[in-house]
Amino acid sequence: MAVLLALAASFTFAQASVATYPSKPVRLIIPFPPGGSNDLVARAVAAQLSDRLGQSIVIDNRGGGGGTIGMNAAAKSPADGYTLLLVSVGWPVSIALQWMPEESLQWFVPAAPIGTGPSLLVVPTALPVNSVQELIALAKSKPGQLNASAAGPGSFQHLATELFRLQAGINIVIVQYKGGGPALTDTIAGQVQMNIGSAVQNIPHVKTGKLRALGVGGKSRLAALPDVPTFAEAGLPGAEATNWWGIVAPAGTPPTVLERLHKEIASVVDSPEMKKRFEVEGAEALHMSPSEFGAQIAAETAKWTQVVKQAGIKAE
Repeated sequence: MAVLLALAASFTFAQASVATYPSKPVRLIIPFPPGGSNDLVARAVAAQLSDRLGQSIVIDNRGGGGGTIGMNAAAKSPADGYTLLLVSVGWPVSIALQWMPEESLQWFVPAAPIGTGPSLLVVPTALPVNSVQELIALAKSKPGQLNASAAGPGSFQHLATELFRLQAGINIVIVQYKGGGPALTDTIAGQVQMNIGSAVQNIPHVKTGKLRALGVGGKSRLAALPDVPTFAEAGLPGAEATNWWGIVAPAGTPPTVLERLHKEIASVVDSPEMKKRFEVEGAEALHMSPSEFGAQIAAETAKWTQVVKQAGIKAE
């Protein structure tokens, strides 16, 4: 009888804990250093999510290892809703490069998507090309002589550029930098001839005239750059590469907690403040159920695994 009473008390306490969630601050692990697009998006969402949940969202940047350090820390946390993880296309890329096992897809459960932002192909303003096809023609006339900057081996920029190279059938040199900032600095200076990075990062430099945008790696044109065609419009539909962001929790997190998080995060990304921010930064909100978001993560993993295989990229 005592055992039954103890079990009943434990069950009642668990129900009460879920019903009052959250009753203490929630930790949001960002598996990247501060300052990048992943960090900026996560902090913007966390600020409003904190107000909606009535508890502080504690940002925990765990950069390193291509995101694997932060992901491993989150996976080992209690599945109680008080540790969440910001995920992006970097997760499928890490699996594709075998930095993370494919089983990591089972370590977490989707809470809610946040948004998506396409890649944006930019070139120095001094480069004499004004379209994707002109850039391809230049690269084909000078095989192995054009350089593209990337934020490091296995980065979104690296794989987006490899995908573009494969689809365009060109021979270019991809120069790896220690981060997106240095990669963009040398592109602006004309030390390299192209960069395919996040629109969130590249748009400001296009607006100030430091770079010229040639193509958008998304399904539609950007409201911030309405005259810049998509890769598909430029004749390269297979070169589409988009970053995306979402929130997941350790596997075993109570469904009612996940439902609350999905509801509140969806409200945040649909807020006027976030809509305006997304438009300015060339991103847009993602509207998916948790199961649809999980399916997208699996599909992205298959896509980037194929890109890594075709490009012959080796894990480092």
